[in-house]
Amino acid sequence: MFRFILRRALETIPVLLAVATLTFVMLRLAPGGPFDEERQVPEVIKAKLMAYYGLDKPWYQQYLMQMGKLIRGDLGFSFKYPNRTVNGVIGQAAPISLELGLYALSISLCLGLITGVIASLKPNTALDYVPSSAAMIGVCLPTFLLGPILILVFVFELKWFPLLGWTTPMSKVLPSVTLGMYYAAYIARLARGGMREVLSQDFIRTARAKGATEKRVVLIHALRGGIIPVVSFLGPAAAGLIAGSFVIETIFGIPGLGQHFVKSAFDRDYTMVMGVVLFFASLIVLLNLLADIVLVWLNPKLKFE
Repeated sequence: MFRFILRRALETIPVLLAVATLTFVMLRLAPGGPFDEERQVPEVIKAKLMAYYGLDKPWYQQYLMQMGKLIRGDLGFSFKYPNRTVNGVIGQAAPISLELGLYALSISLCLGLITGVIASLKPNTALDYVPSSAAMIGVCLPTFLLGPILILVFVFELKWFPLLGWTTPMSKVLPSVTLGMYYAAYIARLARGGMREVLSQDFIRTARAKGATEKRVVLIHALRGGIIPVVSFLGPAAAGLIAGSFVIETIFGIPGLGQHFVKSAFDRDYTMVMGVVLFFASLIVLLNLLADIVLVWLNPKLKFE
């Protein structure tokens, strides 16, 4: 396992370099700049700002300078917040985004696994059709539509939750549910399919023939193999949760990295966009690595190869 983790860590370096290069190119090709004319900055001051941040140099020199800083772990200063480093902004806002993602992932796993397992135990019955239909509706309902619907019902009509913010436990419910429901639908369908396949195998029939209770058959014998498709999905799901959190944070006014990323993209804050993209890219790589390790633990036939 140590060699596997070391190899994946080494493979991460060119991946992050490619992500940083692509981000650099896309930012430079986008129209406008951090100190363009719509900000009404005098030409003299604009020239000094461009020189201070190295934006007056050729693009290849800017690229080499930025890559050199990234290798040292220095993301530089934000153009929008000149007195704050990108590392400091990410360090302050990242825990909020990670907390939102953790809550959403917990909700999606709980709802998805429970409904998927129940549907697999009672195929072609109401306990199968109802969760499967609800999962299909959840797949078809994007987060940017589900969020306003939940706000309309639970904030304005029922007045159960506050509208904006991330301060009290009640203010964290709707954003977490909105982000987690979409992936709960996928997990439910994967769990149902995986459990149906495992429950039809010979070792399950043997366990039942030996007198094992249905609870033991499901939780001890079948569940470990039945959730393998779910674990395989967790890597892409984590990436989706991270990307979806940008929309959720904007809808619910959450002061996480999503708002910083959206604002920095509009303001052409090159250093902030680069820092947030690399942070989330590193996080996705780490989550995929953890998913692969859990897969080997669940299925000993797999190896760290």
